[in-house]
Amino acid sequence: MVSIDVQNAFVDFPIFDAKTRSMKKKVLGKVGGKIGTDTKVPIIEALHDVTLNLREGDRVGLVGHNGAGKSTLLRLLAGIYEPTRGSARIQGKIAPVFDLGVGMDPEISGEENIIIRGLFLGMTAKEMEKRVDDIAEFTELGDYLKMPLRTYSTGMRVRLALGVVTSIDPEILILDEGIGAVDAAFLNKARDRLKDLVKRSGILVFASHADEFLFELCDSALWMDEGHIKQQGSLRDVLTGYKGRDPFQDMSKETLQRLGIEPVATTNGGE
Repeated sequence: MVSIDVQNAFVDFPIFDAKTRSMKKKVLGKVGGKIGTDTKVPIIEALHDVTLNLREGDRVGLVGHNGAGKSTLLRLLAGIYEPTRGSARIQGKIAPVFDLGVGMDPEISGEENIIIRGLFLGMTAKEMEKRVDDIAEFTELGDYLKMPLRTYSTGMRVRLALGVVTSIDPEILILDEGIGAVDAAFLNKARDRLKDLVKRSGILVFASHADEFLFELCDSALWMDEGHIKQQGSLRDVLTGYKGRDPFQDMSKETLQRLGIEPVATTNGGE
């Protein structure tokens, strides 16, 4: 059974060789939780008393300002961080996608990088070998797949990485917002593959600032603020609380229609 159970979890980062007073002066605004100064070593409390229970079929978006704790929570769910206090129990094969370029070697060919990147995402070499032709067709890189990755343009690297990511079969898919920062034209082509990837995954947790992308992939959300969950519920309700307005007001009629959402009623007599 695929599941995520996080109970009263804290993630603290001690800052060594830093004076408490200077740390207070340097950290401005809401950045990465709170700073504790009860000990001689300053502690950044990146996550504070987080409880989260997810089951197969859950599609959860993470929203919040930069430094609110979204990436820390994703890394906790991926097993990269251990909770300082509390517990985190994850059951299922995890595919963490935090950076499209992680796990790729510029000195080997595109085809070889397909295998390496797949291994990084938890697949086997045989599983990735079966996917090479499909990835090649999707990326449209042709003979470049035989060439070293260092000969690729940035756009070509993104195509290859996105082709690999959308070919895997994860039980738990952890996506960071960086995946939404790829070339718009190619991302539009990859939209159906991304949706299919989400359908194949048991649980999705996706951090993004792009409302449209969130509505395409998620149905519920968590609002992270200063390292804790400020609000949890339906995606529309959470985004409304986070932004202070209905997120559909910022979307065009074409976008709303594509998402299957009725246009938002206006407040000026319907004009």
